[in-house]
Amino acid sequence: MNKPGISKFTLLLCLLIISGAASAQDDRSQIPPVLKNSYFEVNVGYINYPFGAGSLESGYTLESVTIPHTAVRIVLFGHEFNKYLSAQISYMRPVLWVEYYFNNGTPGTTEKRSVWMNVGGITVEPQLPLSSHFSLFGEFGLAWITRHGFTDQAGNPVVKNANYASILAGGGLKYTITRKWKLLLSMTYSPENKTEKQPHTSYYSGGFQYTILPLNDEKLKKKASSGYIFPKQMILIGYASNFMGYGVNDFFTKGKIPVFWAGDTYVKNGISINYLRNIYHGTKVFSLDWGAAVSFWNSDKEGQKFFTLSLFPLFRWTFLHTKPLDMYFLYSLAGPTYISTTTLDGLDLGKHFTFQDYMGTGWYFGDQRRFSAELRISHYSNGNIFAANSAVTIPLSLNLGFAF
Repeated sequence: MNKPGISKFTLLLCLLIISGAASAQDDRSQIPPVLKNSYFEVNVGYINYPFGAGSLESGYTLESVTIPHTAVRIVLFGHEFNKYLSAQISYMRPVLWVEYYFNNGTPGTTEKRSVWMNVGGITVEPQLPLSSHFSLFGEFGLAWITRHGFTDQAGNPVVKNANYASILAGGGLKYTITRKWKLLLSMTYSPENKTEKQPHTSYYSGGFQYTILPLNDEKLKKKASSGYIFPKQMILIGYASNFMGYGVNDFFTKGKIPVFWAGDTYVKNGISINYLRNIYHGTKVFSLDWGAAVSFWNSDKEGQKFFTLSLFPLFRWTFLHTKPLDMYFLYSLAGPTYISTTTLDGLDLGKHFTFQDYMGTGWYFGDQRRFSAELRISHYSNGNIFAANSAVTIPLSLNLGFAF
């Protein structure tokens, strides 16, 4: 199943920068230098890409096409160099996919299929302040267009897959509420590609931007006197098994709380070794780690053996502090990963490059919170940056850790 999430391939650069900053970070209470004056955005708007008969291979007749127009664009990582220039990494996709109704020229043979498409971007953003609140901005850079096409019942391509680089350009208006918060009206455009039979894409949206600012001395003193412990480094050993089935995975992907991703392939069992280093923590609840992991897996259907090597960010919220233990919720996404196989149980994973995500809950315990225990579910997916993406579901795992 293709992940309806974010364009994650560009986060590798961000993660490596953060990793480098971690070793130089002495005060974990302060925002890491690489994150100062950085930002993220969420935009919702109208997408237009006139898919039609021009994208079909020869021999097929279009009966109708449905093009949903609601789309989301997220700036995963942006940085303000000064008030005139920023750079950012973004991902945009429709909420619902384009649907084709077509036939092979024979009456009564109508078939229905979907085209999945998303746009990743790496762009620069020059800005012109108009007043203390309003500013105009432009946007220009590289787009990475990914289209997952479809075949007919006989397996013949009707709309082919496509992956190619293009241009992404646009602009808009920003309104500054505070130094941290801004509102935006914007548009972006990427041109048609006749070789790939891909129409142009235009997108009009509204959204918000949140900028990360360094903490003042008063807030730093408050953190220093809080008394809460955030372990600096940790080693964890994990074991995953499907002996309880995939009910927990299904609950968070297909159930009443759909906050995670499913996959078309499944792991039966496996082990993992994880290293975590804390680079920032709040006064009581939030902390940010970077991590590295090596994992060895056996697939559920054919018992196929494979391994993964991952780097990843980890977001942790310690919502309960007691004398014997602290309890937290954790969520890791967009961890650049090498996967040793591209075909698992007969399904195409895409390439050797993919991403790791996991979520779960855990406990710190011991006088100095030297030990931890976690329950997680995990997932590997290339985030649709390649046309093939049979993602991998990792069942519930138990992870035991030691902090130092």
